[in-house]
Amino acid sequence: MIKKVFIFVLFFVITQNYYFNSYAVEPEEILTNKKQEILARKISKNIRCMVCQNESIDASSAPLAKDLRILIRNKIQEGKNSEEIYKFLTDRYGDFILLKPPLKIITFPLWFLPFFILIISIIYMFWPNKKSKKT
Repeated sequence: MIKKVFIFVLFFVITQNYYFNSYAVEPEEILTNKKQEILARKISKNIRCMVCQNESIDASSAPLAKDLRILIRNKIQEGKNSEEIYKFLTDRYGDFILLKPPLKIITFPLWFLPFFILIISIIYMFWPNKKSKKT
């Protein structure tokens, strides 16, 4: 039994390590300037893939993610800084493109709707059901 648990934990750790270190950036996308490439990677790790939803464009192999990675690298080569690139992307796609959207009135549902649904679910589970009670 302990051997099976150990094998399962080992498999889980290895697969998670592989997942977190895998990137979809293709060799032709990589910039020759190392500082610019580091900035591009940092930005693309914070941008949501609009196809995959819960994955950054740095880890996504979707065509749209590739286009966004290339767009970010082009903006960096034009001399734009990270704030200008984030502003360009949010103006074009909205705050949802950020993996960590800012807390604004319009993004309240993104931040608080999961907690609201959790509270409603807990209340519903423990709310007494009068039909099921035997009298």
